[in-house]
Amino acid sequence: MPGELPPQDKWATVPADPRVPKQHQASDVGAVAPAADVSPKKELASITVTEISLRHCLDAARAHERSGDHATALRWVFTAIDAGDDLAGWTAAAQLARRCLAHVGPLPRSARIAVLGSYTTSQLAALLPVAAARTGVAVEVYECGYGQYQQEILDPNSELYRFAPDIVVLAVHAGEARLPAVSDDPEAEVAREVARWTSLWETVTARSGARVVQHTFAVPPEVALGHLSTRVRGCRAAMLAAVNAELGRAAADRVALVDCDRLAAEVGKRRWFDARYWNRAKQAVALDCVSILARHTAAVIGAQLGVSRKCLVLDLDNTLWGGVLGEEGLAGIALGDGPIGEAFTAFQEYVLELKSKGVILAVCSKNNEADVREVFETHPNMRIKLDDIAAFSASWDDKPAQLRAIAANLGIGLDSLVFVDDNPVERDVVRQLAAGVDVIEMPVDPHAYVRALASYPYFETVALTSEDAARTAQYKARADAAKAAASATSLDDFHRDLEMVATVVPLDDVTQPRVVQLIGKTNQFNLTGRRRGDADVAALRADPAATVLCLRLADKFADHGLVGVVIAIQRGAVLDIDTWLMSCRVIGRTLEDETAAVLVAEARRRGCTLVRGRYIPTAKNGLVAELYPRLGFVRADGADDPLSEAAGGPGEPGGSTWVLDVATAKAPPGLMRVLDSEGSTVEWQGAMT
Repeated sequence: MPGELPPQDKWATVPADPRVPKQHQASDVGAVAPAADVSPKKELASITVTEISLRHCLDAARAHERSGDHATALRWVFTAIDAGDDLAGWTAAAQLARRCLAHVGPLPRSARIAVLGSYTTSQLAALLPVAAARTGVAVEVYECGYGQYQQEILDPNSELYRFAPDIVVLAVHAGEARLPAVSDDPEAEVAREVARWTSLWETVTARSGARVVQHTFAVPPEVALGHLSTRVRGCRAAMLAAVNAELGRAAADRVALVDCDRLAAEVGKRRWFDARYWNRAKQAVALDCVSILARHTAAVIGAQLGVSRKCLVLDLDNTLWGGVLGEEGLAGIALGDGPIGEAFTAFQEYVLELKSKGVILAVCSKNNEADVREVFETHPNMRIKLDDIAAFSASWDDKPAQLRAIAANLGIGLDSLVFVDDNPVERDVVRQLAAGVDVIEMPVDPHAYVRALASYPYFETVALTSEDAARTAQYKARADAAKAAASATSLDDFHRDLEMVATVVPLDDVTQPRVVQLIGKTNQFNLTGRRRGDADVAALRADPAATVLCLRLADKFADHGLVGVVIAIQRGAVLDIDTWLMSCRVIGRTLEDETAAVLVAEARRRGCTLVRGRYIPTAKNGLVAELYPRLGFVRADGADDPLSEAAGGPGEPGGSTWVLDVATAKAPPGLMRVLDSEGSTVEWQGAMT
């Protein structure tokens, strides 16, 4: 077992960055006083406008903690772990975060995480709580004994199952793969290895219901066959790569993967693998890389729990193009031609790749709007077009005010925004005055912009669906609809003018990935906050007592895709709503009223007399606290509530149960057409057609 570990490097004082323009530099940046002698105000002054360092941020966090401002201290802790990978710094950050979290409100999500490793995972398990808190998830961590992952999974009475995890992380290394150095039958070897891991996934899911996050194998760089290995399919390195690829195919939407081979390649495999750590402590990942693994594991877990960031907000001058438009003019900005111009073009192309995976794009610039729109419309080398932008803000208002307006316009929270700006002063003012917005620390050299953005891990998604590719257009349509609402004479007239059409579609192989994605990420319009994974949804799909309603919505501005999900289970004469959620981009369109009518119709079709729902308050779903009474449901209290703790039910804290008599259910407002999957109008007074 672990012996003495090699010593870690000590922090070094970070001097002022000579690349930052002098007017952007704070004084005495390189001479940070000891933490014990620093007030929050002085500490902030020393770090606000140069490249953020882990040590400086921790000093600021400690200063705020001493002053009693634990929320700000926690934000500086998160900025610290974004700024560096040093194990000692992360360990200090983890301790600070634990103390501060005890004094602030609950995080958006919580989860019980089991770390099952094939190597020493104590450092990874110790850093996961702060890495997960950075994503908005409070975690309790269980760590199995060294190399005991398989025994824990296969033993139904193990500590793993007594812990009752929500997520199981399989932290395994290449040495654990049962593959020979060279094989005459590599396909069979790969198939056996993949079957071994998928069998463990199935066992975990069947016995605990937990989601699985699997670390793929980082392939060691030492290959005896040398370059010949690229031609020998049966060499171990090639088989490891094949196992990773086949695990990805087998995982589909039911298991999440952390691509450790990509992470190792990004930092350099000679850094990722360090024989000293393995020989002394059976530590498969070098200690200065454990924080990287923790960060990306937490980002994948966050995506599973629906707390990934949604919107990338971009500055323009010296961010999307080189130069200041107001000074250089349209013909003078650097874009497309020459080395600098090509760097900005490459950055725009990468931004469009993020858009294709569902990241919403927005613009936030201090500029004349007409001038910047001209660049988008006429510059021949602009890759990003106006149609790619969901929210466009170009004015002389301060950036925090613009960001708040963008969030309001899109109907999302500040904690969904990620801000990119070349100017360190603008980045700092957003950090201080727009709490919740993530700010990416951009390098001075535009050639490094793509790498800086690509290194940001919190745009992770659970799956890639057709709705993801169209998301910017859908949010842009929402913003257009908001403008139309401002000019409408009445809300009903506005809704009718939208020409909305809702379509009830079945849960099938096509819609299931999107349904699982919505369940995992929807926060505001979510009556219970329950998270059903792919296996849960598949089981409900096969259950004849269950109804899963999937609703698409289109209007004259856009097809918004699949935006609503209701899961209901028949129990005798009662249709019980297990899960009811809706995408935030269509809230307030009366779709919830029409959905309730669909539920009533389904209850009648099944011969049920009551529809019953549960509201469980969370940190973000106050929006729907009054939904059931507005729809005509009546609260069932105490002993009359069959789901209450007093009646032997689950009794979720703060939860309430509501019932609707099918016979007296009120008609929906009828401000949209509602169709079934065949295109026929759904008849509300009878069964669904």
